[in-house]
Amino acid sequence: MTEKGGQVMIKHANIAIASTGYSMGWTAPINSKLTDPVNSPLGRPATTDEIAWMGSLLNIGAIFGPFLGGFAASKIGRKWGLMSSAIPLFIAWIMVAVASNMPILYAARIIWGIAVGMLFTISPMYCAEIATDDSRGALGSFLQAFITLGFLLVYGIGPFISYHVVAYVGLVFVAVFAVAFFFMPESPTYYLLKDDREGAAECLGVIRGRSRNGVEAELNLIASDVAASMERTATIGDVFRGSNFKAFYISCTLVFFQQFSGINAVLFYMTDIFKASGTSLNPDIATIIIGAVQVVSSFITPLVVDRLGRRILMLISSCGTAIGAGLLGMFFLLDHNDSPVVESISFLPVLSLVLFIVTYCWGLGPLPWAIISELFPIEVKAVASPIATALCWILSFLVTYFFPSISNSIGMHVGFFIFGVCCVGSFFFSLLVLPETKGKSFQEIQIMLGGGQKPEKA
Repeated sequence: MTEKGGQVMIKHANIAIASTGYSMGWTAPINSKLTDPVNSPLGRPATTDEIAWMGSLLNIGAIFGPFLGGFAASKIGRKWGLMSSAIPLFIAWIMVAVASNMPILYAARIIWGIAVGMLFTISPMYCAEIATDDSRGALGSFLQAFITLGFLLVYGIGPFISYHVVAYVGLVFVAVFAVAFFFMPESPTYYLLKDDREGAAECLGVIRGRSRNGVEAELNLIASDVAASMERTATIGDVFRGSNFKAFYISCTLVFFQQFSGINAVLFYMTDIFKASGTSLNPDIATIIIGAVQVVSSFITPLVVDRLGRRILMLISSCGTAIGAGLLGMFFLLDHNDSPVVESISFLPVLSLVLFIVTYCWGLGPLPWAIISELFPIEVKAVASPIATALCWILSFLVTYFFPSISNSIGMHVGFFIFGVCCVGSFFFSLLVLPETKGKSFQEIQIMLGGGQKPEKA
């Protein structure tokens, strides 16, 4: 079973991630239903300001979710921490299904965000701890791939079914995850942290598809790392010391560039972008095309990341997103200035978005999460990862809330030019600062971050 077994388990875990993609992409087809003056499920059309708040509030919940997720992962385990994320997902979908006013939708979006924050904290941790060193990047990259599956599903069915059926599908999605993941094993690292070597051996045997003797050597290596980590108790202060701080600022910088590439502004307001471009292509159909492109491109990264490495994919991704954002900015600048050229290049937004999203899915989307799960030692991970994840969603809130305001006041082109500049910054950060973790064990990564020195014991 080995790597294949790990892939099966991670795919089961990432059904929940696909569900969050469905939740995050929900605004794209639903905004037009809520603003419909005749058929709005609220009994009245939602205002532009209400739509902007609804698109942003998921990020508020996601700021707090990582701390709840980190606590759950430490206290009840990675598996049950992931399982517990189904509770807020269920609650939020029920609220969406019965919503009769905007405050209920606001609350549902915040509760969704809590689940998203939990999953984005625990899922990379679980993936990293059950993967082998030479498959960790591939298995960690599935997070982005499954998000895009969720996006594609809601893009594909949302425009053509009723508001309430979209919510019922969301409920079914969460139920499938809860049932499928119930039968998955716990992370062996968690068992070792609880001083249960037999439990760790049993679940590692299930993951690798081997006998107890067949996993003993790997179990000894994991136990050695865990034993070293248990000699130290990490606090928030430890995050800002030595190699931990280097891992922390790399992680925070990666999530900054991920969010300020502009991806969430593009995804949350994709239909509106197509309408603003004046393209003859139906915006709903264009959104489905983009969703399909996301899925295909996202499943490329797991196939190549452990061969090419993290850095080269981040360089390609940053370059491609910079060009895509720049072209979008140029198009909307011409449109803002009423240039006669606009009509003849109405294809450019679709082309630019395809380039942007394809290259984003190759690097800036999946790799920050995979790299964050690799950089921190075990005892620091539960403290540092929630902080980096919360920062991600703070930045996402800023982007999704202020992008429409910038677009309406000074032009959509300004936002895309800002995103393009940030993508250029990501390119140089990846080139000059980002360490290559391909094929390295957790201990080797810590030695590399420490400048070739083994990390000191606290």
